[in-house]
Amino acid sequence: MNIKFLVSWAMLALLSCDPAVKKKQDESSKPGDFGYDKAFLQTHLPEMILLYGDDSLHQKILVAPEYQGRVMTSTIAGDEGISLGWINHHVIAQKKPEPHITAVGGEDRFWLGPEGGQFSVYFKQDAPFVFENWQVSLALDTEPFIVVRKTAHEVQFEKTIQLTNYSGKELTVRVDRTVKVLSNLDMTQMIGLPLDGVQMVGFTSVNTIWNAGKEDWTRSTGALSIWILGMMKAAENTRIIVPLQQGASPGKGITTNYFGEIPPERLTIDSVSLQLKADGKYRAKIGISQSVAKSWIGSYDEENELLTLVHYNLPSDPLPYVNSLWEIQQQPFSGDVVNAYNDGPVKGKQLGDFYELETSSPAALLKKEEAITHRHTTIHVSGTKEQLNTIAIKLLGTPLN
Repeated sequence: MNIKFLVSWAMLALLSCDPAVKKKQDESSKPGDFGYDKAFLQTHLPEMILLYGDDSLHQKILVAPEYQGRVMTSTIAGDEGISLGWINHHVIAQKKPEPHITAVGGEDRFWLGPEGGQFSVYFKQDAPFVFENWQVSLALDTEPFIVVRKTAHEVQFEKTIQLTNYSGKELTVRVDRTVKVLSNLDMTQMIGLPLDGVQMVGFTSVNTIWNAGKEDWTRSTGALSIWILGMMKAAENTRIIVPLQQGASPGKGITTNYFGEIPPERLTIDSVSLQLKADGKYRAKIGISQSVAKSWIGSYDEENELLTLVHYNLPSDPLPYVNSLWEIQQQPFSGDVVNAYNDGPVKGKQLGDFYELETSSPAALLKKEEAITHRHTTIHVSGTKEQLNTIAIKLLGTPLN
């Protein structure tokens, strides 16, 4: 190992522990900066883990064992850079569960599907599928995951979860989750373009669930899926971009009516992509089936010239996916591989000004002690409009204008 790297790493660790240095960093940060969120989270979540990329002064992410090992936020430009994940400061500070969901935020959170239907794990048996009855399990909301290993760039968690689905099936799930900061080489190879002159930060979560119960998970009794959701800051000139295979349209691989039809000024669909306004002012959700999905999705924040990319392992063979529609379903295994969500008011109340980029694994139709793994990668790229446009055309299939 390089001696200079070891010395710089040791000095960085000592400086980060020095109260005078920490106070100076905290005082120089303002709301919206990574340093501000770092100080806040370390105050309210004492187990918070800070991971570093190749450039340890600039590429950083914060991971919370207290909230299922979720990636809370990240930065491209160090403590003074923008805090890239959406964080609900008020809910975290009050330190008590909220009704339905404790929406603390986070760029990569571990959940399980399906959300609705006869195999839902978010509604009690026979309860009507309305928001008042929707409830996230504490194991996916406010309970911690256990840290089993960590380094400067990576942390591994585990958890065993007990759930009962809408049909009364009891499910025992063992979870293995690893979060890793990507190197510059990793990101360059994934994007597949020369990236001179841009700034980046990226991380991957590798998520495995095991059927740890006494019975198989089947089509008749229900099965789970791994569901990873990234909550990002909404803004007036931000939009979600989902590339599409040929032939995609509403009703043919695309679902647009989860919470009612979306006005045309908020949603556009053409032959190559779907674009959804991500301003946090109108509650809307879309779903993309495996038949028309591609392995990248993203969003573009025009004000900050920031392109966010999400990559996931999309199987080449057709597989069943759980259906999350809020109804008893005729086809409970014809659901989405990709979802995107823009938050907005519901009866005068709102979770927050965020949007979500979401990916799912196939349905985990597992025998006892079998497992399934889902990989979800987030990369933020900052650069000129021309640089970001080249990346968007390659990976998202459409120019940014």
